[in-house]
Amino acid sequence: MSSTADLSRRSFFGRLAGRLDPSAPDTAHWHQVPEVSGGDGDVFWTGWSGQGEVFLAGDNGRMVHLSVRADHASEGWTTMELPVATPIHGIWGRSPEDLHAVGWMGSILHYDGQSWSRVQGAVIDHERQQYQASPDNTPLFAIDGQDNGEAWAVGDEGRILHFDGLQWRPESSGVFDNLRAVACTNDGTVYAAGLGGCVLQRTAEGQWQSVDCPHQCGFQAALPLAADELLLAGGRYFVGKGGFRGELVHYANGQFRVLHADLDMPRLRALKHYKGGILIVADHGHLYYLKDSKITRLACDSQHDLMDVITLPSDEAIIVGDFGTVMTATSGFVRALAEDARSHNANASRWQIMSSPNQHQLWCVWQDSQGTTWAGGEAGTVLRLGGNRWQALPTIPNGLAVHCLWGCDGAGLFAGGQQGRIYRFDGQSWQLHFDLHLDLTILAMWGASPECIYAVGDEGLILHFDGLRWQRVTSGTQSALYDIWAYDAEHLLVVGDFGLVLRYNGKDWKSFNANSEQFLYGVWGHALDDIWVVGLSGTATHFDGSRWAAVPTRLRDDLMAIDGLPNGELIAVGTRGCAAILRDGQWQAEITPVPVGLRDVCVGRDGAVYAVGDQGTIVLRSSTGA
Repeated sequence: MSSTADLSRRSFFGRLAGRLDPSAPDTAHWHQVPEVSGGDGDVFWTGWSGQGEVFLAGDNGRMVHLSVRADHASEGWTTMELPVATPIHGIWGRSPEDLHAVGWMGSILHYDGQSWSRVQGAVIDHERQQYQASPDNTPLFAIDGQDNGEAWAVGDEGRILHFDGLQWRPESSGVFDNLRAVACTNDGTVYAAGLGGCVLQRTAEGQWQSVDCPHQCGFQAALPLAADELLLAGGRYFVGKGGFRGELVHYANGQFRVLHADLDMPRLRALKHYKGGILIVADHGHLYYLKDSKITRLACDSQHDLMDVITLPSDEAIIVGDFGTVMTATSGFVRALAEDARSHNANASRWQIMSSPNQHQLWCVWQDSQGTTWAGGEAGTVLRLGGNRWQALPTIPNGLAVHCLWGCDGAGLFAGGQQGRIYRFDGQSWQLHFDLHLDLTILAMWGASPECIYAVGDEGLILHFDGLRWQRVTSGTQSALYDIWAYDAEHLLVVGDFGLVLRYNGKDWKSFNANSEQFLYGVWGHALDDIWVVGLSGTATHFDGSRWAAVPTRLRDDLMAIDGLPNGELIAVGTRGCAAILRDGQWQAEITPVPVGLRDVCVGRDGAVYAVGDQGTIVLRSSTGA
């Protein structure tokens, strides 16, 4: 996890843009969804969402379903018939026509888009009219799977089941601890966790091995951050407190570390990626948002125990829990589902998801003059694309977030980011190249040569490297500067808050009014008389050599980055997987296969487009097609 909170590029939380956004995690108020609830004794344990549909499940085999069409039409929440009356604790699947649910008495159910059927578990001894005492009836509490259709379910007494795409088979865990969480990483690694601090990892050969955890926390949830990095949540009972105390544990590089040990939290139940951070639910209606190692308690109308987070493709979420609790922080709940359904039913996208080595938020993507593509992000992440595979480089020292990359032959690769530091990669390791000795984040970088590099960032920061040393340049502003574009070494533009544009003429920096009050996050141009800036709420403004003019995009999403295609068109990306192309003077939305925020975009020499963003997301737009 990143150790320093920062006012980072394309990050709204804690800044004015975030405070103006009613859906920002630290601003939004969580409230009950009025259309669905349970009885006083009911518990909703879990759920699943995708392609315009939501499934919520809980005690007594209760499951409710909501389907919203692209035109916003819906029959409302309906109760589904299940073949068992046991509590359902976990749901996983790749589509609404192929879902798997697990629960009490070893219940495993499958949904084919029409009805639920029992696969195994919940076996009854008809003579005694009770459940049989057999391994198949061992309670299951969690399920997770991979894109290839494989899945794992875990439960009491170290029970682990593996689904190979056709049938479920038990796997030996080597432990008898009660398991409560299972999590699959992007690279195929599988983890399980449970009570007594039990943590297991599945080897490439399919064997489960114990990971020695010094903390005896009863883990209830596990969230992968990378192939060898986890966030674990749960709690322990303390007699002195008369109840459970929540604990959050970070695992990386073979080491466990308790986070926020000073906070008096109740038992933590679930955690999921949410709006660039992590949403955590707990007992007694406690709800937390974790980002950049800072944890914030969120406003919530419930005092009941909260059991799970169901993330929606729109980047919103549903929270479920005791006493029929079903909560959301968005007022456009049905609209969000409708947009997801419309997106799913639309023509196939030219964008495709690329496998990422980790799930750290990625802030930047850049291609060098030799055609090598690089990406950087949280926890010192730097990735390099080799062929069609992204590979992780050694991390930046101290795990500082990387927000920008630049390099050239003879200079090496430079990485800028948190704490005003710039590191240089010599092909083997990272070395500190410059330290501002201020807690400012470097957000963008551009260079003409090894003797002329510029970097910009928080609080009006502008740095220049002349081949010998970095020097701070007077900018005349305290605004954050998010992006930089240059025609050459004597003609540069940077953009920032409230429509700020600064122009460099070879001698000094001067304000360049863009005729906008919106936050501007990206800038790119074909020439000095053909420059575009993009930003908050779909803002797009064009400079034709004499004046700036706003051009409608018909987008509600924030545009975070922009780059130019070889054919003269432009591509921009933003929040909620938004992408738009400028064609014949008009912006046209494009469908991407991801719902999360895209933070940067890069057009390669061959016309391929790479975009990166939240949860380690990397998407590719091919250079062929319409």
